[in-house]
Order: sequence, then structure tokens, then C-alpha cells
Amino acid sequence: MKMRSVTPMRIAKIGYIVMSVVFCITGALFIALPDISITMIGISMGIAMVVFGIVKLVGYFSKDLYRLAFQFDLGLGVLLLVLGLIVLFRPDDLMTFICIALGISILTDGLFKVQIAFDSKRFGIKNWWLILSLAIVTGAIGVFLIFRSAKGAQLLTIVLGISLLAEGILNLYTVISTVLIIKHQRPDMIKVDYYEIK
Repeated sequence: MKMRSVTPMRIAKIGYIVMSVVFCITGALFIALPDISITMIGISMGIAMVVFGIVKLVGYFSKDLYRLAFQFDLGLGVLLLVLGLIVLFRPDDLMTFICIALGISILTDGLFKVQIAFDSKRFGIKNWWLILSLAIVTGAIGVFLIFRSAKGAQLLTIVLGISLLAEGILNLYTVISTVLIIKHQRPDMIKVDYYEIK
């Protein structure tokens, strides 16, 4: 029987890890350098959203063994692509839109990761509670980003940085703990020939 290619899963897993690290680094930079220009924030966030949207779509169609980390990535991938493109076309005057769009995306991802945590528990993954905890914290930060009370651009940049850092850590831990790549994975559908006994 022909084995399924693990290349899409490997690309998705590596892409998730790389983008999670990029989110963490970008978040740390936004926290450390809150004076960064709004245009630079818009361009970097737009590019990150588009790339991560593509990675999520690859993950969704990769059919990893547990089907946990990537199960909601079709809708989230399209959402990130659309939001990223909007931000890229108008990076200068969209700080409020960036915060609301990213906040909604982070909140949604956090809520889906809560379900992934409970599914992980059913699969017997020991540290499912850590995914749950990170998802709750990340979702709460997403809500704060949407309804931020910060008026100043510097404080807003710091909140944006904290949000990116939390999202990066959540995605990094989820993909490392729930995506299992087996080299000799069989396809989902097994062809069986039926014979009628007379």
C-alpha cells in the first residue's frame, strides 16, 4: 500500500515553529522598542499575517496524524490572509484596525486552542493542561487588545507586543506537543474489495 507523503506535514510544522518564533521576537521588539513607527508595525504585521495564513492553510491540508493542531486552520488561515493583505495596503493609518483585527484573530485562535487542549486530553497527551492554560491567557490578551484602554501609541505598541509574544508561545507549544509526524503513515482511506459469498 502506498504511504502518504509527510512533506506537507513537515512544512506546516516547521512553518508553525518559525512563525511562532517570529511572533515571539516581534512581540519582544515591540515591548522593548515602543517608539517604532506605525508604518513599520503595519508592514511587519501585514507580512506576518499573510505568511502565517499560508502556513495555516498548508497545515490544514497536511492531514497530520492526530489532526489536533491544524483542525481549525482553514478558516483561520483565510482570515489571516485577508486581514494581512488589508493591513499591507494601508499600513499608515490602521493602528486601531491592526489591534482589533489581531485581537480578534488571537482571541479566536485561543478559543480554538481550548478545544484542542480538551481533544489532546482525550488523545492521552500529558501536558494538555498547559495548552489550555496558554490558550486562556492568550485569549484574554486578545480581548484586552480588542477593548484596549491604552490611548497612547507607545502603550498600544507594548500591548501589541505582549499579544504577539503570547500567541507565539501558544502556537509553538501546541505544534510541538500535538503534531506527530510518522514517516510511514498510511492514507486515510483503505481500499477494500468485497466479495459476495454464495
